[in-house]
Amino acid sequence: MFLLLVRDGHVLLALRENTGYADGQWNLPSGKVEPDEDLANAARREAREEIALELGDLRLVTVVHHRAAGHEARFGFFFEPVAGWPGEPRNAEPHKCGGLAWYPLDSLPANTVPYTVAGVDLYRRREPYGRHGHWP
Repeated sequence: MFLLLVRDGHVLLALRENTGYADGQWNLPSGKVEPDEDLANAARREAREEIALELGDLRLVTVVHHRAAGHEARFGFFFEPVAGWPGEPRNAEPHKCGGLAWYPLDSLPANTVPYTVAGVDLYRRREPYGRHGHWP
C-alpha cells in the first residue's frame, strides 16, 4: 500500500534508511496491511506513523502488479487523499527515514524505488492498472 501526496505537481517522497529494504532510495510513504486491517485503514495508519498526518477519505488511484526476478508477484495499491490533508507532513520515523522531500511528478530522483516510479507514472497517466518487473 502506497500513499500519494501530490501538491502543485510535486509528490512527497521519503528517503529509506536502516530498514534492510531499498535503503538509500526514495519511496512513497508506504507499508504493509496488518491482520484485520483493510487497505484504506492501513494507508491512514502509515500516514500517522511515517509522516504524522491524520487523513480522511482516500481514493484508490492505481494498482501495480509487480514481480521481481525469482520472487512471487505482488500487488501495490496506490491511494491519494480525496480532499487534501490537514497540516504539513513531517518525518515521524527518523530512525527509518533520512528525510522527506517534494519532487516533480515527472522528474523523480534517479534513486527512487523502481516499483514506486511505476506507480507514479501510472498515476500521472491516469491508468488504473499496470505491470512492473520481470514477467514471462
